[in-house]
Amino acid sequence: MPLVKVEIFTGKSKEYKKKLLDSIHSALVESIKIPDDDRMQRLYELDPDNFEIAPGKTENFTLIEITMFKGRSLEAKRLLYSKIVEKLNESLSIAGSDVFIVIHEPPLENWGIRGGKAAIDIDLGFKIDV
Repeated sequence: MPLVKVEIFTGKSKEYKKKLLDSIHSALVESIKIPDDDRMQRLYELDPDNFEIAPGKTENFTLIEITMFKGRSLEAKRLLYSKIVEKLNESLSIAGSDVFIVIHEPPLENWGIRGGKAAIDIDLGFKIDV
């Protein structure tokens, strides 16, 4: 159950935003093996006055924060990073240098899901140790 937060500059089309979210989700499914229907993504569009980025970045700069269950291997995370960059480049021609990804991994006992149960106490229905 990754929670995905994406921040981009304002002004992108509805189609662009759909491709962006679809590409990120596809990378998550392929790399860390989440179920295809396990999708919770938020897209924030920021005015340039409210989104300061490093010199050399373009109007396609994309900041992606993923909060997910702890337990994925370093190899799975590396694959996730590369798949996100690959898919964003293929679908939207976003350069890898314009993609910044951060993963947050709170322990399972810090997730209240499925009616207020701690994630550590329930069968999630999929493996997180990939």
